[in-house]
Amino acid sequence: MPRAGLTPDLLVEAAADLADEAGFDHVTLSALARRFGVKDASLYSHVKNIHDLRTRLALYAGAEMIDRIALAVAGRAGKEALAAFAGAYREYALQHPGRYAATQIPMDQTLVGEAPSFRRTADITYGMLRAYGLEEPDLTDAVRLLRSTFHGYCALEAGGGFGAARDVQRSWDKAIDALHAALTHWPRDE
Repeated sequence: MPRAGLTPDLLVEAAADLADEAGFDHVTLSALARRFGVKDASLYSHVKNIHDLRTRLALYAGAEMIDRIALAVAGRAGKEALAAFAGAYREYALQHPGRYAATQIPMDQTLVGEAPSFRRTADITYGMLRAYGLEEPDLTDAVRLLRSTFHGYCALEAGGGFGAARDVQRSWDKAIDALHAALTHWPRDE
């Protein structure tokens, strides 16, 4: 029987907090059980296993992240939307490193297709990129360019990987300028 007060949503929220505090790799059922003062076995009434918990955490964090991005890009287009999107992405990744790490795990594509937050992420991202006149398959290529650039930059920044004296924000702004130029002058198949 489930312990009074514990729910899957409460466990996921606690896992998100734990991920930010200790790191995504430290999110375990044992660690969560200790937080709630219960035995590990009592959590299995709410989640199937650690994979289920981490998948739920990834979906939760993805929804949080796209909510921020959606607010940032609302009413914007072109470079202004790109900069707002990128800024919200970076801010979330740096403020919530454990939650952000959860969004990077490989996921079952069936779950991704069924998750409203992933559909919303695709709609917002593709909508922003369509303002550059992109269609498939270029949309997919552009999404991959943006994601790899944003993720790489955030990972390096969070890890202290930028040692040069130049201001990190100035470099970020230049990266956005370069991405805007690339999207504006996207190479088309002929």
